[in-house]
Amino acid sequence: MPLTPRARLRPLSLVLLGTALVATGCGSGDDGGAGGGDADLTVVAGFYPLEYATQRVAGDTGAVEVVGLTSPGVDPHDLELTPRQVGTVQSADLVVLSGGMQAALDDAATSQAAEHTLDVNDVVDLASTGDVEHGGEDHGDHAEDDHAGKDDHEGHDHGGVDPHFWLDPDRYSAAVGAIADELAGLDPDHAEDYRANATAFQEELAALDEELAAGLADCRIDTVVTTHTAFGYLTDRYGLHQVGITGVSPDSEPSPARMAEITHVVQDAGVDTIYSEVLLGGDLAQVIADETGTEVLVLDPVEGITDASAGSDYLEVMRSNLEALRQGQDCS
Repeated sequence: MPLTPRARLRPLSLVLLGTALVATGCGSGDDGGAGGGDADLTVVAGFYPLEYATQRVAGDTGAVEVVGLTSPGVDPHDLELTPRQVGTVQSADLVVLSGGMQAALDDAATSQAAEHTLDVNDVVDLASTGDVEHGGEDHGDHAEDDHAGKDDHEGHDHGGVDPHFWLDPDRYSAAVGAIADELAGLDPDHAEDYRANATAFQEELAALDEELAAGLADCRIDTVVTTHTAFGYLTDRYGLHQVGITGVSPDSEPSPARMAEITHVVQDAGVDTIYSEVLLGGDLAQVIADETGTEVLVLDPVEGITDASAGSDYLEVMRSNLEALRQGQDCS
């Protein structure tokens, strides 16, 4: 699989907000990610999918220290940077982020690391929230409008796009290629290694894509009811229709009208399963399940890996998601 064209680096900002960021930075759960190892390059990644992709591209060269900013078990949307982490962003050789996913990192990168920031959104074809909000299904305009009004929670406004691109292996592969191109440019001595590692990982993603396509090709139920609207790329790619209890922002609060609308969707579409998430818990899913007599299974947006995750890395969790969907959607 060919690598994607090199992504655009963000232009240099003339606004220096570093002092304010250091003064107001709050911990995200640990002070990890200080950098300062023996590697030639330090790469800061905003959250797990970007961290994992960078680790796979770096491989065993020993030339790259990958620093993840989001602690395990912390929703990446909620990232707040410690002063130490702001310093790590500033001193890193490369900052890898997905613009709009983590406002605190966007601000720090703009003011402290504009010349060495890779925004993978430049090479990933992001869908608008309108395209993925409810899988293209019309289940009642009034309730959806009421729900949409609560979707842009403070600090979690994704600018009208769905940031969860890594749930589509093909889009994730594009980000992998961009990371490889940046590392190759920063470290020409290992450029061949980075590109070979990226190609190997992209081949694994292509195999995963084939498994998902085959496993979800024949499902009795095509409506997927999720806790928050994180799975549009996954459902759209494999012919399913997502309906989220909350919107793209996981902190948006569903109204009573929205909860009633979801109940009607479940009944009308013959849905058997409501999907909860590891990081968000299953309260909302359980409420709907109790109301409709359905079961609850976990569908993981792979925003982070914890002891509760159904796998030790992205590939394992995505295959667990496949099994959950095959069970919940009654796929043959």
